[in-house]
Amino acid sequence: MLQRVRSAPPRYWLVVIAGVFFLGLPTTVSSFLASEWGQALILAIAIMGLNILVGYSGQLSLGHGAFMALGAYTSAILAHRYKVDYLLTIPISALFTGLVGFLFGFPALRLSPLYLALATFALAVVTPSLIKRPEELTGGVQGIVVTQPDPPGPARDVFAAITGSPMTSDQWIYYVSLFCALVLFWVAWNLIRHRPGRALRAIRDGEVAAAASGVNVAAFKTLAFGISAFYAGAAGSLYGLSTGFVSPDAFPVDLSIQLLVGAVIGGLASIPGPLLGAIVAYFLPIGANQWVPSQDWIPDQVASTVKNAGPAVSYGVLLVLIMIFAPNGIVGLVRQGYELLNRRLRGAGDREAGQMPPDPQTV
Repeated sequence: MLQRVRSAPPRYWLVVIAGVFFLGLPTTVSSFLASEWGQALILAIAIMGLNILVGYSGQLSLGHGAFMALGAYTSAILAHRYKVDYLLTIPISALFTGLVGFLFGFPALRLSPLYLALATFALAVVTPSLIKRPEELTGGVQGIVVTQPDPPGPARDVFAAITGSPMTSDQWIYYVSLFCALVLFWVAWNLIRHRPGRALRAIRDGEVAAAASGVNVAAFKTLAFGISAFYAGAAGSLYGLSTGFVSPDAFPVDLSIQLLVGAVIGGLASIPGPLLGAIVAYFLPIGANQWVPSQDWIPDQVASTVKNAGPAVSYGVLLVLIMIFAPNGIVGLVRQGYELLNRRLRGAGDREAGQMPPDPQTV
């Protein structure tokens, strides 16, 4: 048993460390900061769905914010209008959004990659306006207020025993988001390791070759859209629960761009990439907004313009740096560094054991 633990791959140890970190995070930070990290986890769920579509099946989408809006409004309407328990609305909204995404995948089959990107971008642009139309159902521009649930008694007691303070609603929602993220990431990991994942990668690398190998290209491409929308719907539902409010302004075009940027930064076609990309994509604009030039020598109007453009500029600079130094994202950069270090250590160990000839320059 001990030998099996010692021989565990390094990635398994990283999963354990990450799990311990996220489980213990709310016990060491404030309720507000736990809510911020919870929203980063929600963003990671949506990026994981987009990663399945873009990174594994090769279909570019610029409108996944629209699927998040659909999931958020589905849960909000069920909870506000029909008094359904909000936690029960999370799987309902995810399934409904996944069905809509699956149906959207059929017309997408006839579009080239460029026109598919334009079509999904148009979907993201028109969604905030469409949400405002049935005002009696969606609340129009006023949106819908979502009542955040109180933590259950056992969870509140355990949290109070560990930290000495009662659990807040934000901390409870953080753990709900963490549980959903763990389940959905585990589902994505199993999906990619088996036949659907191999079929999606074959389609990404070449549709003609995939079809010649017996892969049903149309079925798997629409399936990728459905699964991706399922993840976005779950993330949208959790987003409404986390913020306590949904409105058309909460799902602008920038959200779809943020999801794609997070997927690229973290690393496409990887499981941990969406988590790393979500952390960067969520906290980078916050840090950029907090940076304001000194107004002693810069006019107020210029300082305000720089502050408003901070997130966009930071996104652009980071994307350029990623494309130059880490085209496979943060995960690819870490993997390359680990392989380089492993080769160096292995080579040094072989020389010390006398298994390799000495360097001719030193003879």
